[in-house]
Amino acid sequence: MSTRKFQQRLGIYYGWYTLGFIVFLIALAILEREGIPRQWIGYLFLFSTIVLYAGIGIISRTSDVSEYYVAGRRVPAVFNGMATAADWMSAASFISLAGGMYLLGFDGLAYILGWTGGFCLVALLLAPYLNKFGQYTVPDFLATRYAGGAGSDLVRILAVGATVLVSFTYVVAQIYGVGLITSRFTGVDFSVGIFLGLASILVCSFLGGMRAITWTQVAQYIIMLIAYMIPVLWLSAKHTDVPVPQLSYGAVLSQLGEREKELNADPRELQVRAIYRQRADDLDARIADLPRSWETGRLELQRHVEELKRGNASLLDLKAANRALAIYPKDPADAQRKWTEARAANIARAEPVVPHKQPFPGKDKAASDAKRNNFLALALCLMLGTAALPHVLIRYYTTPTVRETRRSVFWTLFFILLLYITVPALAVLVKFDIYTSLVGSEFSKLPAWVSYWANIDKIAPLVSISDLNHDGIVQLAEISLDGDIVVLATPEIAGLPYVISGLIAAGGLAAALSTADGLLLTISNALSHDIYYKTVDPLASTQKRVTISKLLLLVVALVAAYVASLKPGDILSMVGAAFSLAASALFPALVLGVFWKRANQQGAAAGMLLGFGVCVYYMLRTYPALGGSPLNQWFSIAPISAGVFGVPAGLLGIIVVSLLTPPPAPRTNLLVDHIRTP
Repeated sequence: MSTRKFQQRLGIYYGWYTLGFIVFLIALAILEREGIPRQWIGYLFLFSTIVLYAGIGIISRTSDVSEYYVAGRRVPAVFNGMATAADWMSAASFISLAGGMYLLGFDGLAYILGWTGGFCLVALLLAPYLNKFGQYTVPDFLATRYAGGAGSDLVRILAVGATVLVSFTYVVAQIYGVGLITSRFTGVDFSVGIFLGLASILVCSFLGGMRAITWTQVAQYIIMLIAYMIPVLWLSAKHTDVPVPQLSYGAVLSQLGEREKELNADPRELQVRAIYRQRADDLDARIADLPRSWETGRLELQRHVEELKRGNASLLDLKAANRALAIYPKDPADAQRKWTEARAANIARAEPVVPHKQPFPGKDKAASDAKRNNFLALALCLMLGTAALPHVLIRYYTTPTVRETRRSVFWTLFFILLLYITVPALAVLVKFDIYTSLVGSEFSKLPAWVSYWANIDKIAPLVSISDLNHDGIVQLAEISLDGDIVVLATPEIAGLPYVISGLIAAGGLAAALSTADGLLLTISNALSHDIYYKTVDPLASTQKRVTISKLLLLVVALVAAYVASLKPGDILSMVGAAFSLAASALFPALVLGVFWKRANQQGAAAGMLLGFGVCVYYMLRTYPALGGSPLNQWFSIAPISAGVFGVPAGLLGIIVVSLLTPPPAPRTNLLVDHIRTP
């Protein structure tokens, strides 16, 4: 079948699919009006979409190596662009990006600028050349380029290590998002929700590899687009009577600015912020009095528990006291770390509201300059990381020609921008809604969504509202909102029908599943193709290679699900770390491999090790969750932007070592000439 006819047939299939999904959405809206329980609507959304993805996976099952690894290299540009956009959007973009902008304001634009700009680098520097190379994985390209054929185990192993680590960090964030959505809309425990979502991930990637994942991701993108647009269009019409968020954005941003000024002058807000300031001062005193303050606090808690037991206190009070004792710092060093973090959090909540549209806010010029530097560093790391992410680059192996690859990158950008130009508007619309509807309301009349989301994770609540000044009125400073729920809770915050909440959940699940599928396949293919087939057993049959890949995929998926169940961090920070790691370890070797013939195997190995080592060292030294301290930062750069140091180190390592060692073999130059030939 010709490419043109194949594309037309796909257009017809997905046209009917889109129409069917819209009819399904209308049917559920009618059922809600007829009184069907809300929980059943959530079940129907999640169950129906998962069954749909599983069905595509079963239909697309294959054991052919080319189909399993690169979808037979016959995916038309527009559909590959749609699949890549779905692969790209991820839980971070769909679930957390608007939440990040809600919390960060102007600074959150660094994510949109960096991620969008990264695809420009993909189109210019890498995608066409990888397609011309015509193999299966990114490590395969690096190994062949830096050895000209056999004897490339060192570069291959380093590239596989970087691919696995980067992709694993990224996939943990996606599975975390799956657990968050599944637990919210089914009521199961968070850890159980993770493994339920994992089952649907495995059906597609395990049975059909890239072939199944590609056609599933096209279906998932359509759901994501519909799910994201409906609530933001509704909110836009609600606040401005203009159902185009990009047009209403400026008007709502101005109204939000006025509301922020009112809140900063509100006496009750000032009262609550004074309470936080006093708490910070108390923690200051306790930190200064260590270790005695730690011992005193521990004894007081133990005495309180004993008094409750002797006084026949209620089980609820006794449980709360025991929990307070259980989470108390285990030693003075732990106390210093936890109390320092708590002090910083209280100081932050004692500060006035920072205007959403203010660029690089800071108490003085030095603080503002540090914000600006971090903005630029983060945008740069995200751009370079995007251009080096293995699960993104492998998608450009699936198009039939170099020309189709270039067109595919264009369509990828187009489909991503449809959502990305909407994200800032959604963040502002939700923020304005909370600032005007929730703030100032009575505690006795809190909306139902607050308790829903607060009960998902009782140890670290996603929403927390406490009446600190005991006036019965909600102040902004009394609200603690996790950015990861902003999009998922948008329909409930805006008072939309529950069917829209189910739609958002389906969209968020589609985003997390599509990216998780691609990442797991990237990891398993790198291990099976580049380690097992290329290094361990070059004579393995095609059937055995695919079987090994499937088994490895299953193992990696289970390990990633277990790590995600431990809740290692918020989605956006985990994803950001993956970008810095990818930029530092892979970007210099990939780009110089295409554009500098003198780069050799020794240089590539040195550059990958040096770039990766500098990046990891900086993260370990500066990221508190990894035992580091912000005091160790260089030029006040946050650990999420560690790639700003790792990339130059990697480039320098490749250049210096390559110049100090013999040039690559002539056949390597022939390979470079081949992939650079139009």
